[in-house]
Amino acid sequence: MSIGHPLAEVEDLRVSFGGSEVVRGLSFSIAPGECVAIVGESGSGKSVTARTLLGLAGPGSAVRASRFTIAGKDALGFGPRQWRAVRGRFAGLVLQDALVSLDPLRTVGAEIAEPLAVHDVVPRARRADRVLELLEAAGVPDPRARAGQYPHELSGGLRQRALIASAIAADPELIIADEPTTALDVTVQAQVLRLLAERKAGGAALLLISHDLAVVASIADRILVMREGRIVEEGPAADVLTTPAHDYTRALLAAVPSAASRGTRLTTATPRVRPAPNPSAQVLAATALGRSYGPRRVVDDVSFALHEGETLGVVGESGSGKTTLARLALGLLEPHHGRVALHQRKWSHLTERARRPLRHRIQLVSQNPLDSFDPRHTVGRLVAEPLRLPKPQRRDRVLDLLARVGLPPETAARHPRELSGGQRQRVAIARALGPRPDVLVCDEPVSALDVSIQAQVLDLLADIQDEYGTALLFISHDLGVVHHLADRVLVMKDGRVVEEGDVEEVFTRPRHPYTRALVAAVPRLHVPAN
Repeated sequence: MSIGHPLAEVEDLRVSFGGSEVVRGLSFSIAPGECVAIVGESGSGKSVTARTLLGLAGPGSAVRASRFTIAGKDALGFGPRQWRAVRGRFAGLVLQDALVSLDPLRTVGAEIAEPLAVHDVVPRARRADRVLELLEAAGVPDPRARAGQYPHELSGGLRQRALIASAIAADPELIIADEPTTALDVTVQAQVLRLLAERKAGGAALLLISHDLAVVASIADRILVMREGRIVEEGPAADVLTTPAHDYTRALLAAVPSAASRGTRLTTATPRVRPAPNPSAQVLAATALGRSYGPRRVVDDVSFALHEGETLGVVGESGSGKTTLARLALGLLEPHHGRVALHQRKWSHLTERARRPLRHRIQLVSQNPLDSFDPRHTVGRLVAEPLRLPKPQRRDRVLDLLARVGLPPETAARHPRELSGGQRQRVAIARALGPRPDVLVCDEPVSALDVSIQAQVLDLLADIQDEYGTALLFISHDLGVVHHLADRVLVMKDGRVVEEGDVEEVFTRPRHPYTRALVAAVPRLHVPAN
């Protein structure tokens, strides 16, 4: 690949907040037609680096560098006016959460039209047509209808593509994409990556921030591995991913869940010693479940059985009915058709008062525990809440649960907002374990976590299952995670189960065209042997 003059270049870049240095001496460049990926854990400085290239390091930041050029100009001397000229026209930014990034009070069309007007890209009379062209280029179906909708009216994948359409509206030479595919279904993720690859093929430079090494492998030319604000390894993508030189890079690669990691603990690469599931002990069963919203069947004739010590994976795209199925299983929604049984006792179509004696036997671990925690409460109070114990015993049980999920005792006095994403997820698991449930319903519990933290949480769930015989109903869009953890799998599309069976059989020899499409859309990563 022929690389031209750098569009952005930094040498010895340092970014501090209140005297604390979070980016420590970075040097790299990015040229037209090139994709440079920055990978690493949360807090490594990835996003701060990306935002600094747009003059968005943040309030209270101090940026220093021996060299910092944007389009050949010294960016250290830029003021607000120069940075505004850079953003949108020279560089476009795609963030992880389109629902937060897009203005909820404006239609998608108005959002995309803004950079066209600000940078005077096309005449006013052409803007509406150009908005439709951009939405179509971003792979948004029926662009005229979507342009008139608000962000909350679109699916996650459509919102992300609309955000990309806005980012490329002024035809920028540089696209900075910060976790653009995190928590997206594999098919939507593949569409977003194809769109970014097309821009790169057209000559745009792409700076990709991601914790997903498989995503990086599919598009990056060069990779920078960051840890604690520093680059610990860099080089051509193929070299870094297949012959990593640094221990930290090797650890990141080893933590990626996949078919190859089945039967092993991700954090130690040691065999998982696991009792076999007990097929004679059925703990949860669904029979011909149906649930509708208006005329749409969200769950349609779904049946399954879950046994002691077993993990049943549920996969499918957004809108396939996975989360609704979880809520039906938990007794948080009533089915319009069919029934749910917990320990072969009636669980659906009951009052909550009738359910209460069994409620402790099935618990939820959600994708974003921060949304379900009362921010006023300490971790200790949150974990203690479902416990029915005298106060002195309750405190001992809280500390025991925190230790069980790898958290120190002092965590009990902290608030959820003071914890990292991985720590919050451990608190959610500790809280769910408190009543000693027989079933954990895990709804995307690791989808937004870094690969190393994800590995720790997956190992923790496996340890809990091995020790207590807990059954897991595990919902995920990540087929690699499900292949690593699950015994059996249901594949859902449009509310129906289109394929089910042993996870190895379903993922290696899929029968249904939809399952084959899901498997084909998964980015591949060759993990080198230790």
